[in-house]
Amino acid sequence: MRDFTLDTYRRLLQTLLDQGYTFYTFEQYLRQRPQEGRFVILRHDVDLLPVNSLRTAQLEYRLGIRASYYFRIVPESNHPVIIRSIAALGHEIGYHYEDLSITDGDITAAEMHFRQKLDYFRTYYPVVTVCMHGAPTSPYDSRDLWKHYDYHDYGLLGEPYFDVDFSCLCYLTDTGRCWDGYRVSVRDRIPEHQDRWIAQGWSYHHTDDIIRAAQAHTLPDQLMMTTHPQRWTDRLGPWTRELLVQNAKNIVKRLLINQRKA
Repeated sequence: MRDFTLDTYRRLLQTLLDQGYTFYTFEQYLRQRPQEGRFVILRHDVDLLPVNSLRTAQLEYRLGIRASYYFRIVPESNHPVIIRSIAALGHEIGYHYEDLSITDGDITAAEMHFRQKLDYFRTYYPVVTVCMHGAPTSPYDSRDLWKHYDYHDYGLLGEPYFDVDFSCLCYLTDTGRCWDGYRVSVRDRIPEHQDRWIAQGWSYHHTDDIIRAAQAHTLPDQLMMTTHPQRWTDRLGPWTRELLVQNAKNIVKRLLINQRKA
């Protein structure tokens, strides 16, 4: 059975629902701050192919699940009709910011760009959360903007990399087109907790590994889960293309990581 299909994604969500997991958008999580029980903070980074995000949003809607969708400002992600359609389904919309990369590290220009684009996305949804786009080929980490400014001053509740206590929950992301892609992730990782999660057996490669862990009650009770909907499709041609492209990207990212370590 192929991984990263919409059918596989549906099975993942249905299994989690069957095992008693409650789903939260990131905004809901920050407002409610649940402490007990099984839950998933469900987040999507819309890097490319926004139509795929509409399909996952529709699937989630049919299951009674709301999620957070973070859109980049670039044309590959920023599609007004799709943003409105996803918001109309009850999902949260956020800004997937990469302002330091766009402005070549100019802090002042990045702050102005961030403020303007946040206002733009607020024409679709009352945005109260944002999330950094990793931009692996860029030398700039856009989270560094917050060494000079405070994102709360923009009416924001939070940013996942700063406002989640990962000592209390596990982070799963499909970065690298697998669920243990932290080895090839330049920025979408939580290095201070990764070794502990691996030691506890909370490391999964395939989506079916997560499904089996949930059914066996070995999956952590509290999760933040991030997907990139561009990867999830039932169409063989796009599915194969994404597989080949991501394999090539992983090689490049490994080289970048090794180069930066050196």
